[in-house]
Amino acid sequence: MKVIILCGGKGTRAYPFTEYLPKPMLPVDGTPILVQVMRLFAAQGIHDFVLSVGHRKEVIEDYFHGKRTEWNIEIVDTGPETNTGGRILGCRDVVGETFMATYADGLSNVPLAKLVDFHRTHAGLVTITTVPLRSQYGTLVTDESGRVLSFREKPVLREHWINAGFFVLDRAIFDHWEGDDLEREVLPKLAGKGLVYGYRHDGFFKSMDSYKDQIEFEQLVRSGTLPWMIPSETSR
Repeated sequence: MKVIILCGGKGTRAYPFTEYLPKPMLPVDGTPILVQVMRLFAAQGIHDFVLSVGHRKEVIEDYFHGKRTEWNIEIVDTGPETNTGGRILGCRDVVGETFMATYADGLSNVPLAKLVDFHRTHAGLVTITTVPLRSQYGTLVTDESGRVLSFREKPVLREHWINAGFFVLDRAIFDHWEGDDLEREVLPKLAGKGLVYGYRHDGFFKSMDSYKDQIEFEQLVRSGTLPWMIPSETSR
């Protein structure tokens, strides 16, 4: 099964670092976050990657040019201004009947085999991995008088679930594809047709949206803790 990795955005939230270096190539302990994403797939037995590139594509092309790896890597130029939905659509000719897609800056220990198995049990054409929202702020609990009773440091808000990426899609979805923005146009319209299902994952997920996130990833790697890595034999 092939995995489309969205590598072409401008990474405006990580500016100015992404002015010269595409966000997927921002390092985590000396290794691009993109490679960390590919490693988590490879650890679970998936080695076929389609890199959908655009902004500063030459940096990604140069990095993988001539590099010896056990992975199968195909780079598809989907244009510097294309949005997320258009980047998947631009790879439609290189994927099979069922394929996966993900972002280049998010790491998770989602069990990929279970994710694919779930996808095959329902009538939809898209499965989204969804995780509970973790607050970026600490919260506090007060009584009716306003007296603070306790503090919660960045709690997980389980009444809210978010899109973590790690999609499974059937090729037939392209017959229903409308729009260029995956999150704001394509998926909502597909959901309106009853074609989208969510796989709930209550494990690790984190994306690299800022320099602070990059530092936190660095700390995890240097401590020897890689909470996004699980081997294939434990993914079922």
